[in-house]
Amino acid sequence: MSNRITYTCEDHLITKQAKAEKAFLETFEKGDYTLGNPLVIENPYFINPLCALVLFTTPQETAATVTVRGKLVEREDVTHTFAPGKVHRLPVLGLYEDFANTVDITLADGTSTTLTIKTGKLPARVSRCRHISTSKDYLGDDLMFLSTAGKNSPAAYDYKGNIRWMLTVNTMFDLKRAENGNLLTGSPRFCRMPYNATGLIEFDMLGKIYKEYRLPGNYHHDQWEMEDGNLLILTQDFHTDTVEDQCVLVDRNTGDILKTWDFKDCLPQDVAGSGSQDPHDWFHNNSVWYDKKTNSLTLSGRHQDAIINIDYETGELNWIVGDPEGWPQEMVDKYFFTPVGDVDNFDWQYEQHAALITPEGDVMCFDNGQYRAKSKENHLKNKDNFSRGVRYRIDTEKMEIEQVWQYGKERGQEFMSPYICNVEYYADGHYMIHSGGIGFENGYAADSLGAFLDKSDPKVELRSTTVEEKDGIVLYEMETEGNFYRAEKLPLYHDGDNVTFGPGRLLGKLDVTPTFDTDPDIEESEELPDEWHNIIIEEDEDRLVFHGKFERGTLAMLCLVGEEGSHNYFINTAAVRHLAMCSGAFLEDDDRDVKLNVSKEGLKGRYTVKLIINDKKHHLGVSIHA
Repeated sequence: MSNRITYTCEDHLITKQAKAEKAFLETFEKGDYTLGNPLVIENPYFINPLCALVLFTTPQETAATVTVRGKLVEREDVTHTFAPGKVHRLPVLGLYEDFANTVDITLADGTSTTLTIKTGKLPARVSRCRHISTSKDYLGDDLMFLSTAGKNSPAAYDYKGNIRWMLTVNTMFDLKRAENGNLLTGSPRFCRMPYNATGLIEFDMLGKIYKEYRLPGNYHHDQWEMEDGNLLILTQDFHTDTVEDQCVLVDRNTGDILKTWDFKDCLPQDVAGSGSQDPHDWFHNNSVWYDKKTNSLTLSGRHQDAIINIDYETGELNWIVGDPEGWPQEMVDKYFFTPVGDVDNFDWQYEQHAALITPEGDVMCFDNGQYRAKSKENHLKNKDNFSRGVRYRIDTEKMEIEQVWQYGKERGQEFMSPYICNVEYYADGHYMIHSGGIGFENGYAADSLGAFLDKSDPKVELRSTTVEEKDGIVLYEMETEGNFYRAEKLPLYHDGDNVTFGPGRLLGKLDVTPTFDTDPDIEESEELPDEWHNIIIEEDEDRLVFHGKFERGTLAMLCLVGEEGSHNYFINTAAVRHLAMCSGAFLEDDDRDVKLNVSKEGLKGRYTVKLIINDKKHHLGVSIHA
């Protein structure tokens, strides 16, 4: 391949993991691996460098306990006892980086062995803990997991701020533990700007992916596991003029879409916009919560400063929490609440994230507070503003609302996150408040989102602050480098199967990528594009991603030429201004760099890849197979 064109063709990570697993299980079956001589596979699924898998057999059925010894004191140990068996497949989690870790494996009768597992230094993009204040007595066996909002890595921190888990792939948005103990989060595979991923993945703490649920409208922001295991996933329909305004119910076993909610059916799109709204991204849904008691969905619309509740069956609007300014009066009268109680200290939420319903029926969210007003003339600068966690008590009969708790307003600009973030409800009076989008510029809270700030500028500082409060007392606070989308407190191990063998599955499907209708009659050239264009083509099992650099306004088109016809894809080289950016993982440093995802849905056979740049169609010397 010419040094002007970079082409790679790789298996999906699911396929690579399945091949590796098959190989090490064959090795295990052929060998005589005992407690004293186990098979140890470090980072068995490639994406978690702080783990290992230990395999051995015992003559009798017995339970085995794994203990990763703490660096200094026993209280830092990570330990788990597995179900009895003769064949032992033990995930070792919570290793320290760049360290000769001591790992004890002890059987129920007291027999034991000690292993040393040496790890390397973590990649530079991992975000370090700057400060932590808590205790082992409070945090227990839990770690604080932070999901990314940029090019940093997902990571989990112990009570001293040590990183004890991380992924080397940039999974996206919310991280939740499913009922089976696995984790649910967005795929690391880019699909569409600004931050859409191919779908939702289910994986374990070792990093093994069991399923990827691909969606025609891609995945963004959030998901929810229903009691029957089916999944609510936030998405959109790219065949319409709007984005981030749909939710779908996905079959857990097949990936089929069972039900769709389109919020354009229950809300006007041209009223009460937040300071970040545009017609394309009019609602910007960033969370979904199912409430069984009322059989309803609660959704957070950042770009209408509105938390809405809709009927699960019909999709009809039940109520709206938010500033009523700018909404039609008939909607205000029917769907909005009137503040009661201590109204002098009552504040509406603005550009909020992570709305939830407490067991008591109250509404909680992270109130980002961006602009903190509906009308432009009243917008606040972030240095004069605040973010907070807030809890509202609502009476849907009287349509009254009371603010019963908040944390963060008193901290002013130091806690100000104009984007991302979440709250968690543990019990009445016991909450997490994660301000993950803090950005400072020249010593003051920046008005730009962290994703847009120049991280190379020494006057720019990004950080994330996670707080847990119980009955008004702060029992946990951690500050890290960089911005993080959400925080989730979890133990590394769970009571179910912490690893299950067998190949993962790709479920659902991507959309057919729209083509340009006409086939331009342009001079063909055997000459490769200039090296400045930095052409990169990445192919995998279900799509290809084209990367290139173009001056603004360049006519550019990707052409796939096959025996049964051509497929031409328009490459947008116009300047694009994003008003919202909940993850900067896919942003390029140079805004002339563009990416185009082309799904293999609708393609069949082998295609020669060509590229139109202005008045020439260049042969790239690359072919792909669908």
